[in-house]
Formats: sequence, structure tokens, C-alpha cells
Amino acid sequence: MKKILAFLGSLGLMCLSSPISALAAEEEGAAAAAVPLWMCIPFAGLLLCIAILPLVKGEWWEKHQPHAVAAWSLVFVIPFAVLFGAGSALETVLECMINDYLTFIVLLFGLFCVAGNITMSGDLAGSPRVNVGLLALGTLLSSWIGTTGASMLMIRPVVKMNAWRKRKRQIVIFFIFLVSNIGGCLTPIGDPPLLMGFMRGVPFFWSLKLLPILIFNMVVLLSVFYVIDMHAYRQDIASGLKPDISKPGTEVKLRGVHNLIFLVMIVAAVILSGTLPSMPMFQDAQGNTLGIHIFGEVTLSWPAIIEIAIILLAAFLSFKTTDVEIRRENHFTWGAIQEVAVLFVGIFITMQPALMILEANGSRLGLTEPYQMFWAAGALSSFLDNTPTYLVFLTTAGSLGFTEGMVTALGTVPVKMLMAISCGAVFMGANTYIGNAPNFMVKSIADENGVRMPSFFGYILWSLSFLIPVFILDMLLFFL
Repeated sequence: MKKILAFLGSLGLMCLSSPISALAAEEEGAAAAAVPLWMCIPFAGLLLCIAILPLVKGEWWEKHQPHAVAAWSLVFVIPFAVLFGAGSALETVLECMINDYLTFIVLLFGLFCVAGNITMSGDLAGSPRVNVGLLALGTLLSSWIGTTGASMLMIRPVVKMNAWRKRKRQIVIFFIFLVSNIGGCLTPIGDPPLLMGFMRGVPFFWSLKLLPILIFNMVVLLSVFYVIDMHAYRQDIASGLKPDISKPGTEVKLRGVHNLIFLVMIVAAVILSGTLPSMPMFQDAQGNTLGIHIFGEVTLSWPAIIEIAIILLAAFLSFKTTDVEIRRENHFTWGAIQEVAVLFVGIFITMQPALMILEANGSRLGLTEPYQMFWAAGALSSFLDNTPTYLVFLTTAGSLGFTEGMVTALGTVPVKMLMAISCGAVFMGANTYIGNAPNFMVKSIADENGVRMPSFFGYILWSLSFLIPVFILDMLLFFL
């Protein structure tokens, strides 16, 4: 405990020091530029808007989300341009939008479209036992079709089967915990941080070593969920609610099953995006990935273009080959993807100073133990994009001079430390709605279907109550 408190104290002192150095990618070999801590204010302001305005000005927020996002983005971009020049500011924004946000939102869009064309119906009604089975299935699927793919595929059937119930928010909350986050830890397909590790020399199936940790977390969280859901289920039954089942049995029908082909296309596109850059035909003489030059050092790579083209083709074919009645049955609308697209533009832009500060100071944090990496990577992945956070701590671990462990392109990393960084980045994205892309999407779909989801801070209370104790157990059992 003293080690943990000392680590948190040093981290807090580091964060309070200002200005803090960060790398400026304006020219090759340029010195680190001072990015003051106050430049993180727009990011914090946008997060506060997402957290508070839906509670106090719901109608205004729903109508003016794009204006709020644009305002906070400008509050970052204009001072950044004054300090470092308009060219550097433009390059920073374009790098973020072209190489991070574009592929992110296209992937979400493709999965949203394809999963929206698959529907499940039948006599299987939502009960604690059925819900545990659905969450377990979705959690195991996440590592093989991605947390986003599993979330989009499973959330509508889960919501539909529990439509008869009044007390059901806990179902979606634990769905986010498990399906949208923790379940993605077993393969590089599961979550983007692990894909980045694969691209830097971590073997594809190495992350199967995390299976005991996944099983442990599943058992603990599903057991807790069963108790909570059973209590809510009994209250619903006592109040006179009952499932609308015309006949006894457990018959389940899937419609739009052919869309699984398009889901596989999207997964293949993600895998290609991680493997093509290492092939000589996609590299220049210096080993840089070839692509379309945009501005400065910003390039839209050919592997990214191929990924985008395959995903959009899958979405197009899915809509062309699926009966519109299936989307009506799923209550399919564009509201969820529109909200995520708008909000995450601002999140991706305004979080750049925080990522720069982290990139410049990752090696100075004094993180030398697996449990420290677990909490540092996890805490930052709760609010920042977990992919660059994972890369920062993997790079930090590789630079510590270890001689035994996993040999990667970034250096040798002890296996336990690599496990800690991977679990922290993947698991703790569940701590907030913005910690991982599927979280907000699942929330939006649940809201559209009449599930009264907790507010931003309300959800954090759930994660503090149920996830953090599990993560403490993870630390004690696996990372000390």
C-alpha cells in the first residue's frame, strides 16, 4: 500500500508541474516544445459538458452538441497556434483527424450498420440466468470480432429480451463492463491497443496468456451481476410485470445472418491495417508507410485507405442485401452513431495536449513494477484514447533495459509487465463512458430503446463500486 501511495503521489506532483515538456513533430530532430498543462483545459471542459449538460440543460445540449464541440476545439487550437505556429496547429489537428479519428469512426460506422441488420427474436425472455449467458457469450465474442463488433451485435438482442422489465439499467452497465471492454483482451482483434502491440512484435496469440485473468474477472463480475439482476427481476415480477411470451420454450431465431460475412470482412480489414504497413510494397526506402500526402508530415496511408474501403463496402453490401423490415424490428436509427461521431471529434482534438504531455514524460514517471503500469495505463485509458496510452507505456517499459521477457520492436519487456499494461489499457476503458468507443455507442442505443442509463458521473459511481474492487484483486493476484 505504501508503494501505491508513493506512486500516486509522484504522479500527482508530476501532473501539477507546469509547463511540461512534450514532443513537437514539426520537423525531424526538433527539440521538445513546452506544452503547458493549462492547454488540457479544453479537454476537461468538454468532458464536463458531456457529464453535466445532459442533466441540467438536456434539450439545449441535444441541439447544440456540435457547437459545444466546435467551441472547445477552437479553445485548444487557437492558443496552440499562437504558441507553436499555425502550421504546427494544422498539422496536429490533421494528424489526429486523418490517422486517428477517420479510421475510428469508419470502423464504428461499419459495425453499427452491419450489426443493425442482424436481429434476434423468439421466446427467450430476459431473466438473470439468460442475461448471464448473453453477457458471457458477448464477452467471449469480443476477442474475436472486437469489443465494438460484439457490442453492436449483442446490445439490441439483450435490450429487446429485457424490454418487458422496468429495472434493467444494471444489465447494460455490466454489458459495457464485460462485452465492450474486458472481453477484448485475448487477441489483437479484440481491442486496438493489442493490435498496436502486435504491429510492434508482440506475437498474435501471446495475449491468450491473459485468459486466466479474463475468466477470473468474468466469474466475479457475472456473479455480482446475477445477484443484482435477480433482486431487480424479483421486484419487476412482484410489481406485476411479466415477459410477453406467446408459448413456452426457448426458440430463438436469427434474421440477417448473412451479415456475419460482412462482419468478417470488417474484422479482416482491421487485421490488414495492422499487417500491411510492415510489408515492403507499402514502405518507401526509409521504411515509412506509403500513402497520400496531406500536409506537413501527415499522410493517409494506403493500408488505412484499404481498411476504410473494405469497411464501407461491407456496410454498403449489408444495407443492399438486407430487408428493411429487420432494421425496423431493431428500431434502427442513426442517432447513436451521429452523437458518437460529433462528440468524439472534439474528444480526439482536445485530448492532444494530454497525449503530448504523456508521451514526453512517460519515461520519467518512475514506473518500474507491473502493478504500477497496470494502474497508470488503466487510469489514463479511462479518459484518453487507450491506444496511444498503451504505446506510451509499452515504449516506457521497453526503454527500462530489461534483458528477460518479451522481445518487441520497442525493447525487451517482462511478461508480467506486458500483461499489466495490456490489462490496464483494455480493462479500465470501462471506467467511464468515454474510456472506450463502444461504451458511448451502447449507452446511446440503450437510451433510444427506453433504458434509463445513469449520467456520466452516475456511471462512474457504478465503476467505482464494482470494477475498481475487481481491479484491486487483479493487482493482488496477478501483478504484484
